[in-house]
Amino acid sequence: MNQFKITHTDSKSKARAGILTTAHGPVETPVFMPVGTQGTIKMLTSEDVADLGYKIILGNTYHLFLRPGENIIRKAGGLQKFMSWPHSILTDSGGYQVLSLAARCKMTEEGAEFSSHVDGTRCKLTPEITTQFQLNLSSDIAMCLDDCPPYPSLRADAQEGTERTLRWAARCKKTYESWLADHNKGDGPAPLLFGITQGASFPLLRRESSKRTVELDFPGYSIGGLGVGEPRSLTWELLEASLEPLPPEAPHYLMGFGPPEDIWEAVERGVDMFDCVLPTRNGRSGQAFTAKGRINITNSEYKEDFSPLDPDCGCICCRKYTRAYLCHLFRAGELLAPRLLTLHNLSFMISLLRQIRQSIIQGNFLQAKKKYLDGL
Repeated sequence: MNQFKITHTDSKSKARAGILTTAHGPVETPVFMPVGTQGTIKMLTSEDVADLGYKIILGNTYHLFLRPGENIIRKAGGLQKFMSWPHSILTDSGGYQVLSLAARCKMTEEGAEFSSHVDGTRCKLTPEITTQFQLNLSSDIAMCLDDCPPYPSLRADAQEGTERTLRWAARCKKTYESWLADHNKGDGPAPLLFGITQGASFPLLRRESSKRTVELDFPGYSIGGLGVGEPRSLTWELLEASLEPLPPEAPHYLMGFGPPEDIWEAVERGVDMFDCVLPTRNGRSGQAFTAKGRINITNSEYKEDFSPLDPDCGCICCRKYTRAYLCHLFRAGELLAPRLLTLHNLSFMISLLRQIRQSIIQGNFLQAKKKYLDGL
């Protein structure tokens, strides 16, 4: 069963609109997925996120693996029931967090050995462990374990990481197929496993990584290792090199991307799925996304500004509260402040993706993109 269907394409770019069907319902693309690192979107309830209109969120394997662990989540009936979330969940593999958060990390051909940042316990993540863990959590979309090199990287190091990612992908797929044979009884859509392409800052290596990942035949493909410090002009060159070999009928997921202007650029090149901590993390520190760009609500210029945070937004924060009030809440250290801005930023993001999707359906994507960017 093909669980991804492209319904509309833009005639002047590679932008497309589609529907990705999971066991927990259909997801319209292009889509932005809020990041629920530890089984929660920080500052919000699952009901808050669902009420905003989101149908898919992201969970983090590394954090959930360490705390509360697989046994507790399985006893709860899966991650959806554990966090009272009725819709789809994509889980990442945990590889990036192992490299960035864990202490005494050692990468081998077997996998990653590391000391937990929570209590120092020595742990291991292998392609087999992380794939089984994600599927046992009732993840709708699981990610292969990958080796993500830093920026900048030497060509030899990037090649080594790419080769290891490909070998790990083959092991992840084997584990996935074995799990499906044991658990999936054919009642509705099966969980999906996406391959991840790497290649660091080398376009030819990016293209090779995607080509060889496609040969492993996954139902979806993720582009990893971008937006890690490289110039944006290079980002788009590398993204195009990564996307070119990918089958157009499969979903394309650009991992860790959230700036609104960058989402327009990536959709134009054929990306369907995005995730990023930016809207929620920045909201907690006082930065709001608006139709005219980002504003830092704690700045003194907003102390007596009694206008809405974003006049073009219909969220509860913009309907009910003023910039002056929000500025006061942040300066006073009130917990309502980060909650309201998190609600606003996620409302802004889902409205943005709806706008992008509608422009593709109506056939005016490039005009809508230009209008948006000109308004910043």
